[in-house]
Amino acid sequence: MTSSPPKKDDRKDRLAQALRDNLRRRKDQDRARDAQEAMERALGPDPAEGQMPDTTA
Repeated sequence: MTSSPPKKDDRKDRLAQALRDNLRRRKDQDRARDAQEAMERALGPDPAEGQMPDTTA
């Protein structure tokens, strides 16, 4: 019976790649959130925001 060579344990490499991907995704989300907030600040407050709908008919 022939034995195949042991497979390289790549758990550290996969974990490192997953952490890098997660960090990149979080940075992208933070940039998108910052851009959205900047756009909202530039546009000013929404005049309808905070008002209750008129339910008197």
